[in-house]
Amino acid sequence: MSSPAHHVVLIPVKPPQVGKSRLGDLPDQQRVALATAFALDAIAAVRSASRVAAVLVVTDDFRFAALAREAGCTVIPDGVSGDLNASLTQAALEAERRWPGSAIAALCADLPSLQGSDLDAALTAAPAGTAFVRDAAGTGTVLYHASRADDFAPRFGLDSAQRHLDGGAEEIVGTLRTLRQDVDDAIDLAKAIVLGVGSHTRAAVGIDEQT
Repeated sequence: MSSPAHHVVLIPVKPPQVGKSRLGDLPDQQRVALATAFALDAIAAVRSASRVAAVLVVTDDFRFAALAREAGCTVIPDGVSGDLNASLTQAALEAERRWPGSAIAALCADLPSLQGSDLDAALTAAPAGTAFVRDAAGTGTVLYHASRADDFAPRFGLDSAQRHLDGGAEEIVGTLRTLRQDVDDAIDLAKAIVLGVGSHTRAAVGIDEQT
């Protein structure tokens, strides 16, 4: 297991204008607001985690880049347009250059319920080599982890959980409910709200902070 506070978390963020297309039944303005809110709440949770030394946001959206910097993140543009895994691999090399010797974790941005304690639990459980956390649906991946930058080889995409297993990554088990609950559609959003979402998402969906 890697040492405390020695992880760099990579968070790729699509331009909110094109993100969360499966929330397409919503007006564009609300869909963009939700995509932005999900990512900001995920960032806030990651920055609260005790085992995270730095957050590197990967995005080509200059508006979101400014918000991420305000939230205390380092920001770089997508390295390879249209290829998430290649962009993350380049980001991992940049993370190694800036924070030598750190473990690297790639985290989905659509995790509005994420709590730092669940992320800490996953990072604590991560073995040497590569590992991943399966999403609530069971086929996707919400977190991919490598204890060394040289081992970092993400396989996000269709059936990514199986693809990561096939690539030799070990599955991180445990409840980890707030880490597993990504949001692709309205049903996922409802489940995330039941778990509890961060302040940005609460505002975007019109939930009173007192409720």
